[in-house]
Amino acid sequence: MKLKKIIGKKLKAIRLGRDLTIQELANGSGVSSNMISRVERGLTIPSVEILMKLARVFNKSVDYFVEEVKTTHEVVFSSSGQRDATVYEDSSNMITESFTSGLRDPQFSSFYCTVPVGGLSGESNMYHPGDELIYLLEGRLKVTVVDEVYELTPGDSLSFKSHLPHSWENIGTVDAKVIWTVSPFTVI
Repeated sequence: MKLKKIIGKKLKAIRLGRDLTIQELANGSGVSSNMISRVERGLTIPSVEILMKLARVFNKSVDYFVEEVKTTHEVVFSSSGQRDATVYEDSSNMITESFTSGLRDPQFSSFYCTVPVGGLSGESNMYHPGDELIYLLEGRLKVTVVDEVYELTPGDSLSFKSHLPHSWENIGTVDAKVIWTVSPFTVI
């Protein structure tokens, strides 16, 4: 199933399951009712930022909306190239492979991310509950937390409270390879 359809189907199901109208969800999330309608109908893939806003309303992770997990387990082993992957068709054009997909009730989410040259988190800052860890394997990544700018090179890591406004951008000449971990299990 295409990512647009997966996200749309899950968003509509959880919205109706919580007995919310599209307008009520728009008011609670800060996402326009038009965008919510387009997402639910499978007409567009929302940006990471929009997906995070919607996920917050339902106390779910972004993973909830993008993965087709049929079963959950207490132990999950994943081989390189065999992980559930998601392609974000927004300003980030990021590809994520989940390390925690299929894990029952995780308290964190962790991903192997490929951020193409010029990929960025969006036009505005992100913020969400919890903690975040970024570990850069390859490339260069500029991360701004509040007004502080950090330029990560291979081997660098950055941890911060995710409620602080933050953004990121691949400022290198090659794809950035990143291990991204967020706790509690809320976003990526």
